[in-house]
Amino acid sequence: MAMPDQLESLRRSFDNVDHAIAGWMRRNGSLLLRISLGVIFVWFGALKFFDGLSPAESLVRSTVYWVDPDIFLPILGAWEVLIGLGLLYRPAIRVAIFLLFAQMPGTMLPLILLPEVCFTIFPFGLTLEGQYIIKNLVLISAALVVGGTVRSDIRSESYRK
Repeated sequence: MAMPDQLESLRRSFDNVDHAIAGWMRRNGSLLLRISLGVIFVWFGALKFFDGLSPAESLVRSTVYWVDPDIFLPILGAWEVLIGLGLLYRPAIRVAIFLLFAQMPGTMLPLILLPEVCFTIFPFGLTLEGQYIIKNLVLISAALVVGGTVRSDIRSESYRK
């Protein structure tokens, strides 16, 4: 059976490790989130330049029916690549977040224009397409966190990168 001093020592050790891990997350989380968002937008945007590679292609073609999709898809792809590159290049974060927030209402259009494609049973039964759209809430929230770092007075290396 452990003695009270041993339990206290174990608790302090755990507490030290916990503080170290939380500190690392605090120092690096925003940077890693920004890089992750940038990579996602560059990757998904670049796929739109090639017929059949983007998982969103058929959804975009069905939703934006008033514009020729062969013209619209590469424009949307370029827009997304610009968002991603702007997130990866710290001085361009403000522009990237502006472009991201300008794009997000359009990504939600299928929920309104194509509910039969997005829902099995409204509002709870999401199809794979519906899940693909709803995940944008995470991208929006992540952009808010990254945007909160643009005027940071914190001088840590992770904020200046």
